[in-house]
Parts: sequence; C-alpha cells; structure tokens
Amino acid sequence: MPRPGKRLAGAAGPDKKGLSGKRTKTENSDETSAQVENSSPQTTSDSKKYGKNLSNYWLMKSEPESRIEKGVDVKFSIEDLKAQPEQIACWDGVRNYQARNFLRAMKLEDEAFFYHSNCKEPGIVGLMKVDVQFVRIMKRFISLAELKTYHQAHKATGGPLKNMALFTRQRLSVQSLTQEEFDFILSLEEKEPD
Repeated sequence: MPRPGKRLAGAAGPDKKGLSGKRTKTENSDETSAQVENSSPQTTSDSKKYGKNLSNYWLMKSEPESRIEKGVDVKFSIEDLKAQPEQIACWDGVRNYQARNFLRAMKLEDEAFFYHSNCKEPGIVGLMKVDVQFVRIMKRFISLAELKTYHQAHKATGGPLKNMALFTRQRLSVQSLTQEEFDFILSLEEKEPD
C-alpha cells in the first residue's frame, strides 16, 4: 500500500536521478507496497531469469476498502493516489520476495495498471507511472471477471492474455506484464464489456 508523504529514492522529482535505493517488499495476500532501504540496487534472480529489461509494464494491486492490519489501515485506492501531493506516493508493505524483486526491476517511467483487490469487485481502475505517480483513471472499469473470460479464451486461441500472471500467479501483488498484455488490456477500455 502506498503511503503519503514518502517517495521512493530516485523518483522523478527535481533532480530526476536514477534509483539510488533498494526496494524491499512485503506482501499480504493481494496487498501491494514497497519499503525503501538505503542501499544500492542489485540484480535480482528474476531479472537474471528474464533479462535486464524484465518489463516496462506492470500490474500493481492495492486495497480500496478499509482493512486494519497490525493497527494500520491498509486502504489505498486510485482516488487516494490522485489526492496525494503531486499525485505521487511510495508503494510499501509488499512482503513477497518475487513481488519485491519486481519492484526492484522497475524503472521510473515504466507504466502500470492500478488494480483494486480484496474488494467486492476487483479489477483495473487506472494507470500510473512507476514510483508511483497517478496518470489517469481508466475510461471504464475492467473487472477481474472480464479479464478472466479473455484469459480463458486466449489460453485456447493463443491470444495475448494466455499466460497473464494475474491468473497464473494470482497472489502476487506486483506483476510483470508483456507489452502485448498491456496493450490488449488498454484497448479494452474502448470496448463495451460483454
């Protein structure tokens, strides 16, 4: 869950320097976040496995409804991000090591879908750039159910969502997307849901 008032090291601010901090993540079911530690970036096993350019596209999950964990409300919606100063927040609280490694592999201008999870109707609600900075709310809500329908069809036909991590690695709160997956999902906002 992003926290107001904190920015990841190397965020696109006045100095526009590259990342100088190592992101560590914790993950709680579908909750997303990253904590910044002062240390140099390091190559992760995931980036080795997939090459240096792991992805330029991501899906990041956060909970839009209040839920108290260890005395802290973990709620953070797309509207909360939009309301932040300069519409930028630190993504923290991710505990899963693979999600943490994905955060480390991100670059400042990478694009990500903001996904509302652990709520009545989960789905993609907006776009952001990594650090994270609000870009815009989607033209329409793209539900998990709709994405799942495409995933099932694409598994049979070889379409762009056939291997989407949202369905193959469901519990990851930070997920890598291929450009093909990202572009296909983005095109859905122009279509009426089935």
